[in-house]
Amino acid sequence: QGQLVASGGGSVQNGGTLRLSCAASGVIESHYCLGWFRQTPGEEREGVAALYILGGITTYTDSVKGRFTISLDNAKNTWYLQMNNLKPEDTAMYYCAAATVAPMMCLLTVPMYGYWGQGTQVTVSS
Repeated sequence: QGQLVASGGGSVQNGGTLRLSCAASGVIESHYCLGWFRQTPGEEREGVAALYILGGITTYTDSVKGRFTISLDNAKNTWYLQMNNLKPEDTAMYYCAAATVAPMMCLLTVPMYGYWGQGTQVTVSS
């Protein structure tokens, strides 16, 4: 898989929109599980969204359902997290991650992911 580089974070107001990107230096295979996680100081890293490429199966944590969308541009070896209607509680450092697992194991569980990008900060002001 190689290196993952996350980008796209920033500061927005309540209700704003951001799109995070995660660029992979290697080829993304169909059996990969791609994820987005977030973490605030003093808290555990939380799974936000996951995508199993083969079949396009997606999983979201409840707090972002209907607002966030994970997607993949295979031609660019890049996946995205489209974040709409952002709320102050979405403020966190966001990390992208990848794993080679079976489809049913493509979950929002930190230990399953073996490849991680650096964080990109998202700040939502009220």
